[in-house]
Amino acid sequence: MSKVLLVDDNISQLELMDSFLSQGGHTSVRITDAKEAVKKALEYKPDIIVTDVVMPGMSGFELCRRLKQNPGTVGIPIVICSSKDQEIDRLWGMRQGAKAYLTKPFSQEEFLRTINLAMI
Repeated sequence: MSKVLLVDDNISQLELMDSFLSQGGHTSVRITDAKEAVKKALEYKPDIIVTDVVMPGMSGFELCRRLKQNPGTVGIPIVICSSKDQEIDRLWGMRQGAKAYLTKPFSQEEFLRTINLAMI
């Protein structure tokens, strides 16, 4: 069972991802603020982090970059999960240190497969 940190400002999206994860045998902590996610990642020590891109205060791209620059979180794989579906968004996310980029909407199977592959 892996620990997943979910970061998204949309509560219903967080609940959907949490439901998918629990059905897949994972546990999760849900955060709605990217700035808080940096602190929570250090405290919770998740096996993987899933983040949205468009959020108030700090984008998922910036969150990814900060986590990859922090010695305490540099090794945690990050999946960006966003409605931004342009190739440039995907390339930029990977350049920030994301291990995978998943576009919304997604199926439960697609979500869990992406999470599991990113942890390898």
